[in-house]
Amino acid sequence: MDLESALKRNLKGQGFETLYPPQETALPAALSGKNVVLAVPTASGKSLVAYLAIVNAVLKGKKAVYIVPLRALASEKFDDLRKFEELGIRVGISVGDYDSDDPTLERYDVVIATSEKMDSLLRHRIGWLDRVSVVVADEIHLMNDPDRGPTLEVTLTKFRMINPQAQIIALSATIKNSREIAEWLDASHFTSEWRPVPLKEGIYLDGRIFFSDNSTRTVSDLGDPIVSLASDCISNDGQVLIFVNTRRSSEALANSLRSTVKKHIDKSDNLKNISKSVSYDEDEPTSIGKKLSECIKSGVAFHNAGLTNEQRRRVEDSFREGKIKVIVATPTLAAGINLPARMVIIREATRYDTNYGHTSIPVLEIKQMCGRAGRPRYDEYGEALFIAKDEDHQSFLLENYLLAEPENIYSKLGTEPALRSHVLAAIATGSVGTAEGISEFLRHSFLATQTDIEFLEDTVSRILAYLAEHDMIRLMEHGAIKPTFFGKRVSDLYIDPASAITLRKALETYRKEAEFGILHALAATNDLQPLYLRQSDYGWVEEKLDERRAELILEPPDDLAQYEFYLAEIKTASLISDWIEEKSEEEIEKKFGIGPGDIRNKMEIAEWMAYSMDQLSAIFRQEAHPALQEIVARISKGIKSELVELVKIRNIGRVRARILYSNGYRTAADLRMASLEDLARLPAIGNSIAAQIKRALGQDKEAASAEQAESGQKTLREF
Repeated sequence: MDLESALKRNLKGQGFETLYPPQETALPAALSGKNVVLAVPTASGKSLVAYLAIVNAVLKGKKAVYIVPLRALASEKFDDLRKFEELGIRVGISVGDYDSDDPTLERYDVVIATSEKMDSLLRHRIGWLDRVSVVVADEIHLMNDPDRGPTLEVTLTKFRMINPQAQIIALSATIKNSREIAEWLDASHFTSEWRPVPLKEGIYLDGRIFFSDNSTRTVSDLGDPIVSLASDCISNDGQVLIFVNTRRSSEALANSLRSTVKKHIDKSDNLKNISKSVSYDEDEPTSIGKKLSECIKSGVAFHNAGLTNEQRRRVEDSFREGKIKVIVATPTLAAGINLPARMVIIREATRYDTNYGHTSIPVLEIKQMCGRAGRPRYDEYGEALFIAKDEDHQSFLLENYLLAEPENIYSKLGTEPALRSHVLAAIATGSVGTAEGISEFLRHSFLATQTDIEFLEDTVSRILAYLAEHDMIRLMEHGAIKPTFFGKRVSDLYIDPASAITLRKALETYRKEAEFGILHALAATNDLQPLYLRQSDYGWVEEKLDERRAELILEPPDDLAQYEFYLAEIKTASLISDWIEEKSEEEIEKKFGIGPGDIRNKMEIAEWMAYSMDQLSAIFRQEAHPALQEIVARISKGIKSELVELVKIRNIGRVRARILYSNGYRTAADLRMASLEDLARLPAIGNSIAAQIKRALGQDKEAASAEQAESGQKTLREF
């Protein structure tokens, strides 16, 4: 390969000596600057092709972006690319704050971002994006996802229009129509079924595994299929990844496997310390954290969206290190994160959808799960297994999954809700200025390869009429379209225009002493999906509605079907209210049936909606600004009003702020006056945190004294 010698030394230092066949085939095109679509199985080395194209370009003075679908994947890619920093390459990461042009990113040679963040940067008309010469789109098959897909597709479409000379490298799992994506991107197409660890796919039934290659093997029947398979694998120094279709199932199954897995763990793996660290990752211990902690002691863990990001990271890292032997996960784990196991067990091929009931999981998703089987350098082969109920079920799984091809990828950009935000953004940024310009923009999209764009004219016309009716654009003479200040602001805030209309309506009817009404307005936006209304919720939610009715600024609807949706919004507003009233995560978890990870996810979106409402108040209701500014701060930390000043200090969250406040430290001035010894004696503070507080307040001498004391105590403990 025509690579610089320093880069070759770096690769050898990372353990790369030879290339996998798909890498060897695709790299020459990638290094020559051609557009590339590389569709190969999981763990076949597609990321390295992208890394080398990026590094090769950067060493020649160019700039690159790496687009990922998930924040967790962004962190993984950031860690990987930082291994090249010794070559003088500066790597940055950006995944949040959509109302910012993030000027610090210009100093980096490589920027890793989610597709939403990259789309936001494009909307803010960032100058350095014109200078990007390499664009990597990871997991491009997720264009098929109704939620994430349109943004990824639009982001690539914009790059192709504003910077047609930029090289695009699209990475994908093996999909049926990857060549169609390559044609859209004018790219060289590379696909392969090769894997570094051969994959055996099969079905377990009555103590035997029937593989798709017609081979079989027997497994000791321990009375339960999953127990039998897990014991078979981990007794031979393997690891197991089990996919189930609900969070509750992941927790219950992990707990039931504790006694089975515990027999095979190594006491030197420090599982007790890992178990404790999982608890420490929570500001407040919760039942889900305690369950996870207990499971980890036995070498098993569950992985779902109810966990915090840090808890999920601990589980993943401990599994990669071989300390945790079994993970029971929901399918989200299959989406791109590097977590191989010798055996993958797929317990169900269906999942529950609130709109359609029990539905079949697509073959593509199943293949993503199967692709996790086989640990490079550890396993001679990987096994991906279904569990059949009987012979008829076995035949069904074989024909519909193991022998079936993954589905085609289809653009999800053509729906009105998906297009609405992106059409406004194109107008607001000046990318288009006429209806014909919008059609031309869409002709560059993947959608145009699968649909006659003329069929979208009615949809685009309805969107333009909608945006004009709500004063986001002006339809001028001679077909010109101009954005209004409101429309530009909505685009920059990166919110659905329908959400902006809801927030504007709430601002127009805003009045003081209407805190719950503001929270309900946030819950009523399209961006903050309301919580599911369980049968057991109706009573207390309607009581809450009656109790806080005087504060509401968006009135209940007359339509019965809409009223039920309104109650779901009231439930969601109650969640936000409990959070900012400092109810414990344990209380919230029990009342709403959601885990700490869910709480944080909802509060992150609620905070953004509150921030957006505050920004829009500058246009529609300036007197609402003080109340909204405070609500943003309270949602961010989950606090009552009196703690707002304390949480501005670094390392003080909701729990520590309440402890300090309850002990008489109510302002930054109070903390400056406090002695280190007094602060260190408080629960959840100690010498280390006390030192950090003093340093944050500019009292470095006091901080150094506390850190010295902490160091001395640590030495004594170790002695």
